[in-house]
Amino acid sequence: MSGNTASNSSGPPAGRCAIVTGAARGIGAATARRLARDGLSVGVLDLDADGCTAVAKEIEAVGGRAVVAEVDVTDPASVDAAVRRVAECLGNPVVLVNNAGVLRDNLLFRMTVDDWDTVMAVHLRGSFLMSRAVQGYMTETGWGRIVNLSSVSALGSRGQANYAAAKAGLQGFTKTLAIELGKFGVTVNAIAPGFIVTEMTAATAARVGMTFEEFQAVAAQEIPVRRVGQPADIANTVSFLVSEDASFVSGQILYVAGGPRA
Repeated sequence: MSGNTASNSSGPPAGRCAIVTGAARGIGAATARRLARDGLSVGVLDLDADGCTAVAKEIEAVGGRAVVAEVDVTDPASVDAAVRRVAECLGNPVVLVNNAGVLRDNLLFRMTVDDWDTVMAVHLRGSFLMSRAVQGYMTETGWGRIVNLSSVSALGSRGQANYAAAKAGLQGFTKTLAIELGKFGVTVNAIAPGFIVTEMTAATAARVGMTFEEFQAVAAQEIPVRRVGQPADIANTVSFLVSEDASFVSGQILYVAGGPRA
């Protein structure tokens, strides 16, 4: 594979390796492309190997380095194998973006145990397993960045008791890892996106009986900057949080929602 592109001066140090989960599309794909542009090699991880391959080819086409690893983030053996593959192909991963996620929306009285367990497994168990698998490379190196993808839904969202609970749980997970790993040169932060144009938000529009275009227009009217977010908005935020410029930022939850959240 071809060599790295030049590093953005404010971005992560060139030559280091990042892993992005849920990287076959949406926020994950945009983040993988952005980190490659910043000069990192990227492990592109997802259950969708074909989608990952397409993203990796885009990265390599502009001079970056990427490797694809199919992974089930809820399975310890799958996680360990994927992380090991990235390390063997690209070097020690010292940046981890826990982005993999699923929706199983329903009102509480209709929500099944499987709906609950699936969302908890992917978001919480998955972030735990990935972080545990990668932290050893970070502590050995004496430098690392973990970014967890939370959501404004952590503040409460009708029809998303499972998703809201999982995303709120990731915020506590983030703060705890920041305390435990800080002395090893590792920062841990979370991004809580607002309305971002992805397949997941399109699915929410379908659930409430609106076209995606109508759904976006209604959402934009409630956002102070009067537009909905794009995957690049989150990828750009990840780029900052994993950079040297953010070395004194840890244990924080950054709401990227076009306006204030509390």
